Amino acid sequence: MERAVSRPRIGVVAAAGKGRRIHPRSALLPKVMLEVAGKPLLTRNLELMRDALGVEHVVVVVGHLGERIRETYGDGSRLGLTLEYVENRDLEGGLGTALLAIERAVREPFVMLLGDELYLGTNHAALGALPDGCTAVCALYPTEDAEVIRKNYTVALDDGRITALIEKPERATTPYVGCGTYLFTPEIYRDAHETPRSARTGRLELTEIIDHAARRGATVLPFVLAGHYVNVNTIEDLNAANFLCRTLDFAARRVSVVIPAYNEAASIGYVVRDFRPHVDEVVVMDNCSRDGTAAIARELGATVHSRPLRGYGDALRQGMDEASGDILVLVEGDATFRAKDLGKLLEFLKDADMVVGTRTTRQMIEQGANMDGLLRWGNVAVGKLIEALWWGSEPRFTDVGCTYRAIWRDAYRKIRDYLICDDAAFSPEMMIEMLRVEGRVIEIPVSYYRRRGGVSKHSTSRWHSVRTGLRMLRVIGAKRLNLR
Repeated sequence: MERAVSRPRIGVVAAAGKGRRIHPRSALLPKVMLEVAGKPLLTRNLELMRDALGVEHVVVVVGHLGERIRETYGDGSRLGLTLEYVENRDLEGGLGTALLAIERAVREPFVMLLGDELYLGTNHAALGALPDGCTAVCALYPTEDAEVIRKNYTVALDDGRITALIEKPERATTPYVGCGTYLFTPEIYRDAHETPRSARTGRLELTEIIDHAARRGATVLPFVLAGHYVNVNTIEDLNAANFLCRTLDFAARRVSVVIPAYNEAASIGYVVRDFRPHVDEVVVMDNCSRDGTAAIARELGATVHSRPLRGYGDALRQGMDEASGDILVLVEGDATFRAKDLGKLLEFLKDADMVVGTRTTRQMIEQGANMDGLLRWGNVAVGKLIEALWWGSEPRFTDVGCTYRAIWRDAYRKIRDYLICDDAAFSPEMMIEMLRVEGRVIEIPVSYYRRRGGVSKHSTSRWHSVRTGLRMLRVIGAKRLNLR
C-alpha cells in the first residue's frame, strides 16, 4: 500500500435501514439492535470502532426506529465513546444516501461500518490508516462459497487496486466477498453526488458510488479481512451468526445444573453424582426437605439452598437466579433424566436460545416410567396448541411437561420477569415466554426413566395429570390474551 497518513479520528455506523428481509424481527426493533449471543450487533460494532480502530467519536446514521437507538446508547459514554446522531430521511433511497446524510457532519477521513454485520476475531486494527492519495479502502473477505459472493458484491482487481465493484455478480471472478467496512476521504462525497440511481434497484447504492470512484481513476484499495464475518440480512443469517459466536467460545462457558428437590433423599445422590463430573456447578434448590435431601446433596459437592419455596416453578426460578453459569440446565431430582443426554442439549444450544427435551420417542422411555398414553398424548396436544397460538414463531413442540432443558443465561434474563408460575405450568410458561421475545427454541428427544423412590408431585394419578394439564391450559390462554 502507499504511504499511510494518520488514522481516521471519526467513525460512521450506518444504522438506518428497515431490515425488510429480516421481518418481523425488525418490526419493533432496529435491525442493528438484534442480538447475537446476547449482545446487539450495533454494540459489537461500536466496540470494534473503539477497540480495534481507535475511534472515539462515532456518527450513527439513524432512520427506521432511530429513537430506540438514541434511547439505548445516548451520548455513548457507557461505551467510552462520543456518539453523534445524524438522521437519514431517505429510508427508501438506498445505502448510498447515508453518505449524503453525513456530508455536513463529517469533513475529514473516516472509517465506516455497516451496523448489521458481525465481525469476530478480525484484523481491523491493521486497517487503521488511509494511504496518502487514496479515496477509499474496501474490506474484502476471502471465501470459497460462490453463493455468498453472488448474494453480495465482489471487486475487480488490477495491480493491487480495485478497478470496479460488482453488485450481486452472476459468477464469482475473485475469491472475495465485499464487506461493510470502509475507509473514506471526503472526496467520496463527489462520487455520491455524481452517481445516478441504480438501474437495477432505483436506489443510490453505496457499491455503485465506490465503483464510480474507481472507474473515474480514483485510488480505491482492497483490505483483506481475516477472522470471521457474517452479513446479517435474514433470520437464517442471524441464526448463523449466533451459532458462530457461541461455538467459538463455547468451551469457556460455565455450565450450571439446577435441581429442584423436595424429599428426594432416595434419588438426589444419584442425580448429583451423575451430573457433577460434566458441569461446573450443581445447584440444588431444597424446599425444606425433612428426609436429609440437602445433607446428601451437599456432601456430594452440590451447592444447596434450603428455604421455603412456593412450588416447583418457584424452585427452578430461584435456582437459576442463584446459579453462576453462562448456561443453565434444568433437571429433575428424581433421576428420571440422565447426564448422558446433556451433551446433546449443549450441542444444540449452540444453535438456539433454549433447548427443551421431549419424551415422545418410545424407544427412549424406560419400561415402567411415568409416561402412559394419556400423559404422553396430553403433552403432545398442549404442545401443538402452543404451536397454533404462536404460529408466526414457527415452534415445534411435542412435550410441554419435559423439564430437562438448557437455556443461555442472557436468554433467561430476557424472560425472568415474566415467569410467574410457581407450579408445573412453569414449564410451558418458559417456552411461551421465549417465543414472545422471539427466542429460538429447539426440541430434541431425551431418554426418560423410572423415578428412584418417592412419588411425582404432578402426575401421581390420572386425576393429578388432568389437573396439571388444566392449569397449563389456563396459563397458555392467559399468555395468548396478554393477561399475564
